[in-house]
Amino acid sequence: MKMINSQVGILLILILLSTPGKSYADELIDSCNNEITIEEKKSKLWLVNLTGIGIVTAWGVANWDYFSESPQTTSEGWFGNDTKYGGADKLGHAYSSYVLTHGLSNLYDSWCFNKSDAARYGALSSLVIVTYVELGDSFSNFGASKEDMISNILGVSVGYFTDRNPRLSISVDFRWEYKLNKESFGDFTTDYENSKYLLALKLNGFDFARSSFLKHIEFHAGYYTRGFSDPGATKERNVFVGIGLNLTDMFRRHSYNKAATLFKYYQIPATSIEVTNDLND
Repeated sequence: MKMINSQVGILLILILLSTPGKSYADELIDSCNNEITIEEKKSKLWLVNLTGIGIVTAWGVANWDYFSESPQTTSEGWFGNDTKYGGADKLGHAYSSYVLTHGLSNLYDSWCFNKSDAARYGALSSLVIVTYVELGDSFSNFGASKEDMISNILGVSVGYFTDRNPRLSISVDFRWEYKLNKESFGDFTTDYENSKYLLALKLNGFDFARSSFLKHIEFHAGYYTRGFSDPGATKERNVFVGIGLNLTDMFRRHSYNKAATLFKYYQIPATSIEVTNDLND
């Protein structure tokens, strides 16, 4: 098991911020006068997939000892106390695959693919890349993890269906929350001790809330672990529910579209009220 989860998420958030947003595509003006040709699509698809595979290969050989072992598989478990991270890493895989799907779909959209093709090829390219990561793992001491792959497929699927359904995208976000810690600053993208993963249900996606203050409200449900990285610490596996402000909608209403896109994928710490239950109690 290697730790690319939030690193991929951060990279794709940057892609999302650098191109016109798709999450509220029905509110944007289409900048493409004509859809690109089939040959142009093929060229773009080869470019994205081969670039992704090339980056993974180079990084894997340099940092993860790819192709140093005979192919092997491993079972890492899910959310149990006997797993390495209590399942937080599996949510990290799902999250990064979700953001990767949105990011690549957004990239194809900016290249004048039609909306359905951009979503479909974004999902397929994401699946190709994350599957190749697991294939590379099989040739290292990590081993290919079926749990990681299932999590990747789940993240790609959620990314695709939210991308294809604008109303669902307006109503539901999958987010990563991270509280910066100076002790882990050098590797903050793999710091599960200060990370949370959550789903946000935004009331402005429902007709009854759009004409009242409720449009600013969202409900959260999520999971995080603590103590798994320190052998002497008490392990926690926490589920939580909460209520917060819909920053995505607030910023978008004031035409701060880049900030709105960022907060669709990133939850600022201490911006919600939470009730938490430790499953280990």
